[in-house]
Amino acid sequence: MAAVADATAPVATLRRKVSRPMVVAAIVLVWLVLFAALRGRQTLTLAAADLTGLHRWLNDVNDSIGANRNSNPVFLYFFNEIRLVIDNLVTFVQSLISQPTDGRPVPQIGWLGVVGITGYVSWAVGNWRVALLAVAGFTFFGLQGLWQESMDTLALTLSAVLVALLIGIPLGVWAGLSDRVNRIMTPFLDFMQTMPTFVYLAPLTLIFLIGGASAVITTVIYAAPPAIRITAYAIRSVPETTVEAADSLGATRAQQLVKVLLPMSKRTVVVGVNQTIMAALAMVTIAALIDAPGLGKTVVQALQSLDVGTAFNAGLAIVVMAIVLDRVTTAAAVRTETRRTDGRFLTWRRPLLGAGGVAAAVLVYLSHTYVWAAEFPGDGTVGSHIASAADTASTWLQDHLYGLTNALRDAVTNGLLNPFQTLLTDSPWWLVGAVLVALGAVLGGWRAGVTAAVCVGLLVGTGLWSDSMTTLASTVVATILTMLAGVVFGVWMGRSTLADRLIRPTLDAAQVMPPFVYLVPFLALFGATRFTAIIAGVVYAAPVAIKIIADGVRNVSESTVEAATSAGCNTWQIITKVQLPMARGALTLATNQGLIYVLSMVVLGGLVGAGALGYDVVAGFSQGELYGKGLAAGLAIVLLGVMFDRITQAAARRTRA
Repeated sequence: MAAVADATAPVATLRRKVSRPMVVAAIVLVWLVLFAALRGRQTLTLAAADLTGLHRWLNDVNDSIGANRNSNPVFLYFFNEIRLVIDNLVTFVQSLISQPTDGRPVPQIGWLGVVGITGYVSWAVGNWRVALLAVAGFTFFGLQGLWQESMDTLALTLSAVLVALLIGIPLGVWAGLSDRVNRIMTPFLDFMQTMPTFVYLAPLTLIFLIGGASAVITTVIYAAPPAIRITAYAIRSVPETTVEAADSLGATRAQQLVKVLLPMSKRTVVVGVNQTIMAALAMVTIAALIDAPGLGKTVVQALQSLDVGTAFNAGLAIVVMAIVLDRVTTAAAVRTETRRTDGRFLTWRRPLLGAGGVAAAVLVYLSHTYVWAAEFPGDGTVGSHIASAADTASTWLQDHLYGLTNALRDAVTNGLLNPFQTLLTDSPWWLVGAVLVALGAVLGGWRAGVTAAVCVGLLVGTGLWSDSMTTLASTVVATILTMLAGVVFGVWMGRSTLADRLIRPTLDAAQVMPPFVYLVPFLALFGATRFTAIIAGVVYAAPVAIKIIADGVRNVSESTVEAATSAGCNTWQIITKVQLPMARGALTLATNQGLIYVLSMVVLGGLVGAGALGYDVVAGFSQGELYGKGLAAGLAIVLLGVMFDRITQAAARRTRA
């Protein structure tokens, strides 16, 4: 027995000495050696206009569906009916606030009525400050000359949110009441929230065609998961003692739900509504790629023609709408419950009628009856000035900061992006695949390795291996930059309460903005290049990474920090030797979220010259012969997202363990 113990001791010692970073370094070293020997072989490159057998087959499927759409029973009695119902809903809402209908040259409720309703609802669920912000924001849309575009975006958002909540809240309640349902739903919700917004578009247009109805259906699928997840969490958060008390009083399951669970979950459910609205607005703007009307279409057309001024003006309107909707729903969540002087909670609301309600009704009547109250006055001079100022600023920045912006772009592109992209695209596909599988297994365990192997095999099957590696290179480089920013600002916020109070509101505001609008300022600074998508991805993903790291650093025990200080450690040593190592779980989670956010923005960067998979998807929408290739590119994006998510989540679990 002693001999066996003596024999296994060196093995255990070796395992302790060989850490995960050492194994990763060894894998990378072997990769570099084999790359030098095999560079340029078996790279699976595919020209932009070339198609594989899969792409042609998907084109044939698309043609076949188009030819049989009105005769196939599945489409005739199911998909077409869904599209018809959603289309009628969208048309109805648009006829109310944005589009002329029934022979009228203006919608049923004109600008004055919409502003009146907005102000009254904001006051009813919030306060006068929120109402003033909402009225000012909606008036600003008209001053920009973007009233109808803004109302189209609002109509699509409201339609999608209505359907998403009708589906999401009941499913969330069901998942909150049933452990089995919750276990079944959770993987699907995780998968849906992992996928970048871009990839929802192509497969759904195959079924529902392009247009406003498809945009709403796509948005419902994207925006429903937050409502389901947060509602389920709210139901599960109700104290068991409260439920037991209701049960002991003879309440039925239905009575417990209506009288106890839902009232006590109301505030959290309203937070879910807020998240659903924000997700819907983000998706509705991106859905301009499938011919959805509104502000998103204006931004897409401007980005494609490199019209920075027009894109900035429309992007500003999207930001204002996001801020207004966020503040109104946040105020509703805060005011859902208020504490009484005796410590108990009292649910309350403002009266439905009163001076505010009467004023809103009068404004609606005027806007329905008179053209001057229906059509926004003026010709959008403010918007013209904003676009002109943005163009002037863009020209000035390009003329005066040309050296600085080019130096930064070239430093990242030539020093980091190009070498890494070359390593990925010029290595044999099987070598890169083996490296990804090995890294997955080392960082996340054997299950993550198997997931990586499956994803690699399917990526090869899409016929877009080279474009996938180009997208992978941009995503990894942007994630590295995101984590650098996350560590710097996260540690600062985690160690300083003042810094947290100053920086966190900016991060919260940045997370409200739809991803579309991040492309505009960086297009002005850096032009239509891959770097534009990368830097936009960094700015888009950094807020969530910074907040996660800040919370992780702050959660390190104060006694541990004090012990390190008493042992003579300086600030740098405390950060690098104590706080960051003890916040490894937060760092890994931040990497996971950063990768997902960055991937979403990098593929969206196909609109501004990033190329690769994002360009393939966009080209598939605009060129019929490339539709199948666009679908395959969407699948490749999903596979990259799944691989990133599974490996980093598994790594986070192993780190916490």
